[in-house]
Amino acid sequence: MGASGRRGFLAFFAMVLVLFSGSALFARDVSGLHTLSETGIKQVVKEAYEKFKNDNSGKNADYIKALAKVDPKIFGITVVTRDGKVIEAGDTKSAVSIQSISKVFTASLVMQEHGAKFLQEKIGANATGLPFNSIIAIELHDGSASNPFVNAGAIQATSWVRAKDSKERWAKIKKNMDDYAGNELAFNEEVYISEVNDNKRNQAISKILDAYGRMGSDPLEATTVYTKQCSVNVNAHDLGVMGATLANHGVNPITGKRVLKAAYVPKLLAVMATAGLYDNAGDWLYETGAPAKSGVGGGLLTVIPGKLAIGVVSPPLDKYGNSVRAQKATIYIIEKLGLNPYAQ
Repeated sequence: MGASGRRGFLAFFAMVLVLFSGSALFARDVSGLHTLSETGIKQVVKEAYEKFKNDNSGKNADYIKALAKVDPKIFGITVVTRDGKVIEAGDTKSAVSIQSISKVFTASLVMQEHGAKFLQEKIGANATGLPFNSIIAIELHDGSASNPFVNAGAIQATSWVRAKDSKERWAKIKKNMDDYAGNELAFNEEVYISEVNDNKRNQAISKILDAYGRMGSDPLEATTVYTKQCSVNVNAHDLGVMGATLANHGVNPITGKRVLKAAYVPKLLAVMATAGLYDNAGDWLYETGAPAKSGVGGGLLTVIPGKLAIGVVSPPLDKYGNSVRAQKATIYIIEKLGLNPYAQ
C-alpha cells in the first residue's frame, strides 16, 4: 500500500471510530484534533454532576443580601456545542442573577459599536493584579480601569454603549444579552433593589473614572444601568447557549443569529482568559487553558473556542467569589474530554 493509500485508510478508520464507537468519549482524526461524540459528552456531563452534586463546600455571597437567600443546593450543568447540540444534567432551569458574567456581553456590545481597538485603548485589556472592586488599581494605572471585567471597566463599558438616555442604554444591553441566550431573560427586581441601595463603592469608582475623562455618560447613570445588567436572571442552560455563541464565532447556534462580529470574538475570549475568575484567573487558566467568566450569583460560563461552551450554576462560592461546584465540574469535563485548547 502506498503512502496515499495509507493516509486514506487512516482517515477512513478515524471516521469509523467517530460514527460507530458511541461509547468512546472522543476520537482523533488524522489532523490530530479531537472529534467529540455526543454520547461521550453526555457520559462525562452525567459523571461530573454525580461526582460533585453532594459537595457542600463554599457558601453563598452574603454582601448582597438577596444572594444569601438563594437555594445553595441548585446545581445544573449544560454543554452546548457550536452546532447546537444541548447536553444537560441536574437543575438546569433554576435561575440565579448573572452578576459579573454580564460584563462579557456588555464589553462585546461596546466592541460591536466602537471596535476592538476602542475597548483596548479606552478601557484596557490587562489584568489589574488587584481585587475586582479596587479603587487603588485605577490610580495606579493612570486613571484606567485596565480591563472590562473589573467593576471599574464594566461601569465604563456600560457608559460607552451608544444611547440618548438611560432607558435606551439599558434596553440595548438587555436585548444584547437576550440575543446571546436566544430568549428573553428575566429581570430580578429583588436582587436589583438589594444592590442599587448599597452600591456606594461603585458610585465612587464611576466618579473617579469621570474625573479622569474615561466615562462616556453620566457616571451615576452608568452605575445604575450596570447594576441592572448584573440583576438579570440566568440558568445553566442560558449560560451554555450564551457561551456557545462565542464558541461559534459570534453566531447563536440555536437561533442562527449573528450577535458579535467574528473578528471580535478572539479579543473577547483573550480578556476572559486573563481576567475571568476574579483574583484566581491565573490558576484557572493554568488548570484548564479555557476562557471563562464567573459571577457571584453562582454562575460559571466557559468557552472552548470553535467547539462548545459549558454553563454551570451552583451558588456556594470559594474565597475568590467563584462557584465551587461549577469549577470542579467544569475542570472534570475539560480533563475527561481533552478540551484544554493548549493541548490540541
